Amino acid sequence: MDVGRTKHHRFQLWQLIVLVFLPFAAGYFLSYLFRTVNAVIASDLQQDIGLSASDLGLLTAAYFLAFALFQLPLGVLLDRFGPRRVEAVLLGVAAGGSALFAVGESMTELSIGRALIGLGVSACLMASFKAFTTWFPSERLPLVNGCLLAFGGLGAMAATSPVEMLLGWVDWRTIFLGLAVACVVAALAVWLIVPEDRQEGSGATLRDQIAGLTGVLKSAFFWRVAPLAMLTQGGSLAIQGLWAGPWLRDVAGMDRQSVADTLLLIALSMAVGFAAWGIISDRLSRRGLRPYQVLALGVGLFLVCKLLLVVQPGVGVVPLWMAFGFFGTSGTLVYAMISQAFPASLSGRANTAVNLAVFAGAFTLQWGIGFVIGVSALPDRVGYDPSGFALAFGGLLIVQILAFIWFMLPMRRRGEQ
Repeated sequence: MDVGRTKHHRFQLWQLIVLVFLPFAAGYFLSYLFRTVNAVIASDLQQDIGLSASDLGLLTAAYFLAFALFQLPLGVLLDRFGPRRVEAVLLGVAAGGSALFAVGESMTELSIGRALIGLGVSACLMASFKAFTTWFPSERLPLVNGCLLAFGGLGAMAATSPVEMLLGWVDWRTIFLGLAVACVVAALAVWLIVPEDRQEGSGATLRDQIAGLTGVLKSAFFWRVAPLAMLTQGGSLAIQGLWAGPWLRDVAGMDRQSVADTLLLIALSMAVGFAAWGIISDRLSRRGLRPYQVLALGVGLFLVCKLLLVVQPGVGVVPLWMAFGFFGTSGTLVYAMISQAFPASLSGRANTAVNLAVFAGAFTLQWGIGFVIGVSALPDRVGYDPSGFALAFGGLLIVQILAFIWFMLPMRRRGEQ
């Protein structure tokens, strides 16, 4: 008998929402807020610290680098110590990183702080998924997971116009000090409120867990999916988390408030997309479409949006960016495909392996886009020539299309039924 599937009988559903869902959702909310907030404060960082586009891209991408590097050991830690303990400790690390970012005066200090934030929130999604599998009835998991992803969208929304409004009262350093306090509160909530799972820390040996991870990384199916996840999901995170703001400023000619408001609409579209693509996949699968076909549909439309951003149309900019946010979330269907393609005992490590690809891509692309854009810096050292954005976005689009073609090449896909 699967013990994890019976624990929910100890609590009513509303109790599980309060005791399990909300503490983990708070962590994921903060994770996404940290992920995207630099798109709003980019101009402040450039002016206060004197950062170039390449510096700004590298600084912001330090979050993704630390996040990515910790994904493989994270899968093992979650299986050995459980999501409650791992999440609480790491959120404490995020609090320290946010505090360091708030007081940092140099590129090095800010980068270390940003990396610690990335490390600290690296478990927010995977720990939540594992905890929900333990405590919630299996038939409720699609809904619960979708609601969690929507909380991430709310975090991205909070990082836009609300942050811009706060900047009218306090500076960005004070905001990051406040976020450090929020991380401490979230860590305490996970540690003190989430019920103890007596099975945490038991199970396979470390050697067996590493062997299972090796099997995932040797899978042909994994290497068919990973490049697509790296370049589409990673590219979406890289752009939305930083370069969407400067694009709206320099290409669309928006002022700060208009940029923040548009970023809010993009985040709203993303929050809707997280929930919608789960529903769309479920409905289309009932009509005979397989998961990889639904993923291909969403990614294909996402690439069309990306092409239009390369062209830089003079009209319809806000709806186009909203479509970018919505279709960009279709890539999260990769996690469902991976979960179906591997045994349940390996699903955590398989998903963290995909997360490694996604966030390694986000780090590389966020920095690389900044390097390309920085070549066309304007004399005021704050703005960039639109041609730089076209070149950077266009180059990314080419490799994304290649990954899409690779994914669509015929192969025997496990888990597609």
